[in-house]
Order: sequence, then C-alpha cells, then structure tokens
Amino acid sequence: MRLSRLTLAIAAVLGSSVSAAAFAIDLYVDTKTEQIYAKPGPGRVHMGSFVKEDAAKPAGNRTDRAGDEAVAKTGDTTADSAADGAAGKTDAAEVMALRKDIELKAKMREARLISDMASLEQRVKETEKTKLKYGPGLHFESKDGNFTAAIDGRLQVDSQYNIINDVQPPAAEDRPYELNSGATIRRARLGVEGTFYKKWDYKFEYDFSRGNGAVTSGITDAFIRYNFDNPLSVKVGSFKEPFSLEEATSNRFYTFVERNMAVNTFVDNPNVYKTGVGVNYAVPRWQTGIAFQTEPVGSWSSAATSINPNGNNSRNNGSGDISWASTGRISGRPWLESETKFLHIGASASHTRVNTQYFGNGNFANGGMSFGAFPAVNVDRTNVLNTSNLSIGNKNDPDSRRVESYNRWGAETALVYGPFSAQAEYLQTDIYGHGYSGESLFGYYGYVSYFLTGESRTYHVKNGAWNRLKPHQAFQLNGPGWGAWEIATGYDYLNMNDGVIRGGEADLVKFGLNWYPHSNMRVMTNYVHVLDVNTAGVADRRSAAFNNANLDAWVTRFAVEF
Repeated sequence: MRLSRLTLAIAAVLGSSVSAAAFAIDLYVDTKTEQIYAKPGPGRVHMGSFVKEDAAKPAGNRTDRAGDEAVAKTGDTTADSAADGAAGKTDAAEVMALRKDIELKAKMREARLISDMASLEQRVKETEKTKLKYGPGLHFESKDGNFTAAIDGRLQVDSQYNIINDVQPPAAEDRPYELNSGATIRRARLGVEGTFYKKWDYKFEYDFSRGNGAVTSGITDAFIRYNFDNPLSVKVGSFKEPFSLEEATSNRFYTFVERNMAVNTFVDNPNVYKTGVGVNYAVPRWQTGIAFQTEPVGSWSSAATSINPNGNNSRNNGSGDISWASTGRISGRPWLESETKFLHIGASASHTRVNTQYFGNGNFANGGMSFGAFPAVNVDRTNVLNTSNLSIGNKNDPDSRRVESYNRWGAETALVYGPFSAQAEYLQTDIYGHGYSGESLFGYYGYVSYFLTGESRTYHVKNGAWNRLKPHQAFQLNGPGWGAWEIATGYDYLNMNDGVIRGGEADLVKFGLNWYPHSNMRVMTNYVHVLDVNTAGVADRRSAAFNNANLDAWVTRFAVEF
C-alpha cells in the first residue's frame, strides 16, 4: 500500500487518522500565513480536492472470500504482506522527512514574524522620539530630551481716550499739538525658543508692530546661550540689556499698561534690544548680569528715543548712532521668608559711547542722541518732554555741542507680602562730551498694588524680575471662578532739565484695575492724571506747547500670550 507525498504531507499537517476506505477532502491555503485549512474563509484560496487511496480490497469482499483465499492463495498473501511491510517503512520515512520540512518552514515563519515585530517596534519608537505638549504654549521635545522647541507669541491691543487735552494752540504752519485718541496694536510678537543638547538654549522673536509712526517691525530677541551649570550662563546675539527691575520684567507682566517715564526714556526707548555678549549668574537669593553690546548702525532717527527703526545694517557711508555699551545689574532678596513674602533690592550701571558724524565742511550729518518721554499713554506716544539731539552745530563752531558718551545709574526695590506689593526705582543719566560737563537727567517712580482675590506677585529668579501670575481660580462663565483681580496706584516723575540741557519736567499719578481671567490673558485699564508739565525753554515746538498743559487719559489693554 503506497501513499502519494502530498497526501502524506496533508495527513501530517492535519494530524488525522483515516479509515481504510477511499475518501476526498477540499483544502484551502491562507495567502498571508500559508496555513492549510479544511474550510473556506477570508483570504483563503482553494487548493483542490485530495483523495487517500488504499490498495487493499473492500473489507466486505475479504470477508466473503476469506476461506477460499486463505486456502488457495496463501503464498500470494504472504508475498503481498512482505511488500506491504517494506512500503510501510518507506512511507514512514517520507512522513518524517516531510514533518521536518514543515517544522523548518514553521520556524522560518516564526523568525520572520519576530523580525517584523522588531521592525514595527522600532517604527513606534521613531514616532515617539518627538513629544507634543501644551500649556500655555505649543512645545515639542525629543524623547531623549536633547532637543526642545516652544512656539510663543503675544498680542496687545491698546486704546487711549483723552478726557482732558488742554494744550497750547499750534503755530501757523504746525499741526494741532493735542494728543490723539484711538487704538493700536501695541505689540504683536511671534517667536520660538528651546534647548539643544541640554546645555544650550536659544530664542528668536519677531515683533510685527513695534509701535506707530516711523517705528517699524523688527527682531527683538535673537540669541544662543550656553549654561555651564544651573547658576551660570553666557549668551551671544540680540537681547535686552541688564538694567532696571521694570525693564527686566517682560511687558507681559507689568502692573500698569505702560512703563514709568524714566525707564522708558533712559532704557527702553534708546533700543533696549542690543547685539553683543552677556553673562548671567542666578541663584534663588540673588542674581547678576553683565553685557557688552551695541545696536545696529543707522540714520540719526535711530538715535531719537521716540523712534527706533532697525537702521542701516550695511554699516557704511559714515552712519552713526549709539556705539558700544557696557551694562551690569545685580539684585537680590535679602529677606526671603517664602515666595509670597520677600524683599527685593538691586542696582544697575552702564556706560555708553555715542557716535556723531559730520560732513567734510563740519556740518552735522547724523548720529548723536536724544531723550524723550510721554506721560504713561499707549497710543499717541508723542514726546511731551524732549531734549532734541544733544549733538548740534558745526563741528568747528566753538559753541557747538556733541554728546560723546553717557553714564546711567539705577537703584530698585520691591516688597511682596501676600497679596500686597510695592515697587520703586530711581534712574539717572549723566551726559558727557564737547560742551557737556556731566549734566544729570533723572527720574523716579513708586507704586503699590493689591490682589483682591488673594494672589501674590510671582518672582522670576533667573531674571530677578516679575513672572507670570496664575489665578487661584481661572474664570468660568458658568462656574465659581472669577480669575484674579488687582488694584494699583502709583506716582511717576521725570526731570530732563540740567545745565545746558532743556528737555522738560513732568509728574503724574495713575490708577489701575487689572483682571486676569487666565494665566495667559489680561485685561488692564488705567486712569492717568498729569499733575504738572514744565517745558519752558524746550527747543521742540510741539513739546514746548505742553507747558502747563492739563492732561487726563483713560487707557486700556487686552493682552493674550502663549
């Protein structure tokens, strides 16, 4: 009795025993797994019908003729039995060989399956290398932590309504001198910041609306920083100079809509974002920062503190304005009971060189420096106080004046005691050069604030300044949360009259109400009342027209940042 190889393989796979009678079976193969099935199904292809053949006679016939065959053909039966025995041994060997073949193929399929699983796991790991996070900005981070990036931005929509706007009438050929009411996009910034290889970090930010008039859009921060350890870091690029508590604080976290006059005039308006190298050391109790910077060289307008375009970056054709500046600030918290009860003190100093360019005949070409101030308003930021350019006249004229450098000094303090806080600063700028002998322009401010909902101002250790406030309960229209509410009042004074310089003098009081519905949203409203303006002797006609002016304004800001 002899079986075909395919029939024996099928018998080995199915592991079934068959009767001596002949039969047929339909078999199907799965096109993916290559397994054989006796029933049709999805993905299975019909292989055909297979029959097991038995050379023996039907069992019924053997029974009928058993006696005859036993007597008549004993010799033949014995020969057939021997042949069947030999064939059985051959069939058994073939079955074993086929089983080994099938087992080998099964092991190969198993190895391929393991390889496919490993490949799939590797692909999953690849997709997990970048993690996406939210809150309050959009953050990306590699799985190993070597690379991070965060997209951030801010939008500040401001309005100004002049309640009292009593100034002198314009000269015959001048436009009206009054401040204008209106609205503006005070800031519209978009940037990216992050880290790479854990020790390095970077920031790039672009402001699409750096103000009105001739102030154009431009880069603010654009630097790379290396962190030697947690306290010490060095950065290169464009960044804020380290001067003043209020200037070190991001404009996202001010108590009032605008900075105080002395900070705007001596620090921010002359283009606080300068290019150079800076070093910072910060621990929870104190921090210090020093920088050696300059700003892009441009036309004279970049020296005027009321307007700050980026200037002529080609640095040619004798352009001149602010040259190199060395600046440093140190601050600390000598009393630190907790992060809601502490005293902050600090000091700043800076020396700045100024370029002034002249034509071949000695006439003024460009460069120099001027200082101007506006009274805590945010839409029409006309310089009510104005020194005009401190470099004037022909270079060869003995009565000409030329600013060559100026020194700045600052002292600061702040107190946080639960929901109550107070802050004050004094700033001074001394002018040196041909025709100047250290004339001092100075200003100071002070204010207090109180959170009606119990929050405390948040401190930024690395900057030694204020940080984002998180309301105890975020605003919910149909819930119990009302956000955070803050009230504030302050006094602001600036004097730019000294020696041969006549820039004017002014002081004011202001009142503020701030609502923080969420940590990254703020609605601010300020009432500004100018106490006195003295612009007698100021060269600029429009600024001179504000002498003894009566000015009251209501300013607002809606701000969102991420």
